[in-house]
Amino acid sequence: MAMKVKEVSELASISVRTLHHYDEIGLLVPDETTSAGYRMYSDANLERLQQILFFKELGFSLKQIKNIIDDPAFNAEEALHMHKLILLEKRQRLDQMIATIDKTVLHLKGEIKMTPKEQFQGFDFSQNPFEQEARQRWGDHAVNEANQKLMHQPADKQKELSNQMNDMFRRLAALRHIAPESAEVQAEIKQWYMTLNQIGSYSPEAFKALGQMYVDDERFTQNIDQFGEGLAQFMANAMAAFTDTRI
Repeated sequence: MAMKVKEVSELASISVRTLHHYDEIGLLVPDETTSAGYRMYSDANLERLQQILFFKELGFSLKQIKNIIDDPAFNAEEALHMHKLILLEKRQRLDQMIATIDKTVLHLKGEIKMTPKEQFQGFDFSQNPFEQEARQRWGDHAVNEANQKLMHQPADKQKELSNQMNDMFRRLAALRHIAPESAEVQAEIKQWYMTLNQIGSYSPEAFKALGQMYVDDERFTQNIDQFGEGLAQFMANAMAAFTDTRI
């Protein structure tokens, strides 16, 4: 049964103006418009709107969402599975952070003694914050491949990769005061390159461009510099040096 725009607005808790905007940019065009000009949304429209809102929740731009959903290779079921995995992981991190807050309150009261490791449980900066920009710069292939690989890996393997990436950030932070071209730094950067290619497909050129993104976007810089001030710039320089010896 077709629904009017006001009904869809109330159902999905988004404004009528937003739905009009989605129509104007071709993101969500209602299957029917009455002779009086009323937009009428079908069940298929509602399914598409649900996908739009899932991707929006994960931080994708409207342009990216349109490109992804309109891709002939887009599979709604696979996308829902991906959404679920990401949300479950987010919920797990939030649960960890809540537990850390509770422990920290007790720690401040002197009722328990927290180890440094316990103080930072739930803070995980190894998650890939570059998915949106990677889609824009290199298309969906590398990112989709990475998502497929991650989806088919057991939880313990995903956790292992997360810990591995955190450890590499810390080791690189400890080396950031020496030359990016040095053998010691390049050995670590080679490991970084190999690790990224466990969950994606990055050519040397894409790897260098990814490093440049670490400094071009302040959000990435802030995330990476949590491990040490200036780490993002240092990694960008080291990744460029790594690539320049291979092309």
